Amino acid sequence: MTEPAAPFPVSVVGVGNMGGAMAQRLLGLGWPVQVCDVRPERLQLLASFGAVGHVQPDIAAMNSVVCIVAVVDAAQTEAVLFGPHGLAPAMPLGSVVMLCPTLAPEDVEAFARRLVPFGLHAVDAPMSGGPVRALDGSMSLMVACARNVFERYQALFDALSSRVFHVSERVGDGARTKLVNNLAAAINLVGAAEVLVMAQKMGLDLGRTLDVIEQSSGQSWIGSDRMRRAIAGDYAPRAHLTLLEKDTRLALEAAQAVGFVGPLGASARDVFARASAAGLSGLDDAILFDWLARSRDQAQGL
Repeated sequence: MTEPAAPFPVSVVGVGNMGGAMAQRLLGLGWPVQVCDVRPERLQLLASFGAVGHVQPDIAAMNSVVCIVAVVDAAQTEAVLFGPHGLAPAMPLGSVVMLCPTLAPEDVEAFARRLVPFGLHAVDAPMSGGPVRALDGSMSLMVACARNVFERYQALFDALSSRVFHVSERVGDGARTKLVNNLAAAINLVGAAEVLVMAQKMGLDLGRTLDVIEQSSGQSWIGSDRMRRAIAGDYAPRAHLTLLEKDTRLALEAAQAVGFVGPLGASARDVFARASAAGLSGLDDAILFDWLARSRDQAQGL
């Protein structure tokens, strides 16, 4: 098998916060990138960095060695791969579809099987860390694929991230790893929001309290990242609350599938579901701090 010369042509379908940051990083490193999104302003932004924009996935991916799919969920992935303008029939034989959304493992496995008749390889590659870390290459990339596929395209993985984990040769294990990670993130975020509301009610200085937590046993990356925003009253969406709402639901379903029930996961899932039902789904998930504070005040009749 001839090794592809890096940098080789790459497409990114879905250039929101994460996909856009990944595309911009590759462009900055000199990779030829075509992008696709339903929002023209995203294509225009990336065009200013050198990307070629398209509104249809098949056109974006047709000359790509690897297509990175960075949409939100299984329904969008289905449409991008196999819809009326799906990329699967358009890509050259032997090309790679890199599945980056947080999906149920069984969905990843099904997509991989359905790509086989088109002569395409599936790489299960969810990521974690947020758009800032995607842009600077410090996000985590959890890759599950055959060893020879991983080695063949490692130059791309390394360009995207300095923290690449080849977790397994079994497609679906990337998704499983991501769900484990995101359930931990959700539990940590709910805990961080809860204790900062507690500190507020005690009359403590929130910035100073978070300074202490960050240098002590209660520290977590997501807690620090989101609660710094909350203290500043900054709820502009970098990571919509709906993402962890979805991910916690998928994580609990995956746990149920193997017969495991833990003490905290369902509680975290329910917090995100209730906050979303309260109309906060379009805001950054740092909004949990404000929501918990208001919910407690309302419960006490304040």
